[in-house]
Amino acid sequence: MQKKVIVIGTGLGGLSTALRLSTRGYEVEMVEKYHRAGGRLNLLEKGGFKFDMAPTFFSMSYEFEELVKDCNMPMPFEFVELDPLYSVHFEGDQRSYLIYKDLKKLALEFQNVEPDFERKITRFLKAAGQIFHDTENIVIQRNFDSLTQYLLKLTTVPIKHAPKMFYSMWREMERNFDSFEVKVIFSLVGFFLGATPFDTPAVYTLLNYTELVHDGYYNVKGGMYKIVEGILQELQKRGVQIHYNTEIVSFSKKDGEISSFTDTSGKEWKADLFVVNADAAWFRGAILKRPEFSVQKLDAKKWTLAPLTIYLGLDAKVPNMYHHNYFLRRNFEEYAGKIFKNKIKLDKPYYYVNIQSMHNPDYAPEGKECIFILCPVPDLRYKQDWRDDDEIADGIIQDLSDRTGFDFHAHTEVKVVLNPEHWEEMFGLYRGSGLGLAHDLNQVGGFRPKNKDEKFNNLYYVGASTIPGTGLPMTVISSRLVTERIQNDHGIVPKK
Repeated sequence: MQKKVIVIGTGLGGLSTALRLSTRGYEVEMVEKYHRAGGRLNLLEKGGFKFDMAPTFFSMSYEFEELVKDCNMPMPFEFVELDPLYSVHFEGDQRSYLIYKDLKKLALEFQNVEPDFERKITRFLKAAGQIFHDTENIVIQRNFDSLTQYLLKLTTVPIKHAPKMFYSMWREMERNFDSFEVKVIFSLVGFFLGATPFDTPAVYTLLNYTELVHDGYYNVKGGMYKIVEGILQELQKRGVQIHYNTEIVSFSKKDGEISSFTDTSGKEWKADLFVVNADAAWFRGAILKRPEFSVQKLDAKKWTLAPLTIYLGLDAKVPNMYHHNYFLRRNFEEYAGKIFKNKIKLDKPYYYVNIQSMHNPDYAPEGKECIFILCPVPDLRYKQDWRDDDEIADGIIQDLSDRTGFDFHAHTEVKVVLNPEHWEEMFGLYRGSGLGLAHDLNQVGGFRPKNKDEKFNNLYYVGASTIPGTGLPMTVISSRLVTERIQNDHGIVPKK
């Protein structure tokens, strides 16, 4: 008999899992709290403008290739490789730094601040590449049945990498480079993990290798939401139904298994198996009422940055800017050390600017521009009141105008500001955390919430806060790992 699976949540992890399970003969149905699929990989439309809401690029493109091959389908979207990868602007500098994959071009960017840069970066990337290749199949690409199994597996990682588990990414930058600019720019990958380079272990310099050597960064032709649209089209062909505006609030159990989940309207959702694409830690506490995942216990964990996001529709094109831009200041260590716990003013924050219509002209009317701005801010544990979100946003827009010489305020037709409260409400992000649980050593691998439930044999998890971690390719890997779990437990189901 064909077994039925209900997937709760339509983020990339949930959508990818639905694809894989439907390929293996399962009947799949999905429920989603929001009015549109995608989770954080979503689309905002207003006043004739379109905006990718959160992710604006990704790495490890081969994980998407593995997904479509596994699901016997053509690639439903087209990659656009970024080169240069991004630009970085420091306050007070007349110039910006373009980050190229070509190390000779990159060396020219830093020739005045970092002597012998090409030799230094080559040595640094070689070490980072060794960490990546020595750990990818041991930690990232596999399931763990117990903490003991995970710890035993870690012993097979070459011992030379062990010290980098116990000191910070910033210290690793100091060991390899001299200039402030180089150390800051190549530690930005710590922010990609939703943390800072001062509290991110040095082993994560492997991300520098993935961005500059291994695979690079990619956008999608037509916008990042094409990923979601392409998967939705394939799911529709397979008869997978998705029910939007449906929020799960409780469950029923029978004989040691989940028998159904119930939504806010009282409707019961029954299936043989359930896969949760909501936050794996939050769901165990809020819905399953597990004491070990209580609010007090969750608040004591380390969570990733919260987003303050600004979406601008402009009546003109922006000159002299790249697609991806970081705007930084000179108080890097002080700012990074204080921002996430709300111990520094947000009057002069660090932020990222993505000119989305530069690569995706259909996102804005002809002659106009759409802009996405992300400012990492304290989550709702540390800053509960966000009534000043417009004031903070206006300060960022003014700062951007001052530093580029282009008056963004004067050219704004459409403006939307989303603070951590909005993100928590829209997508169930715990305390507004943008990327789920942080990647401390005691919150990765076998220490992370498992992708199979501890008590119910028919309940599984996929997404950023379970294994292997946060980011678009990580959630695609997560879908493969949870599908392996389900297949091992329940087999491949013959199709009707």
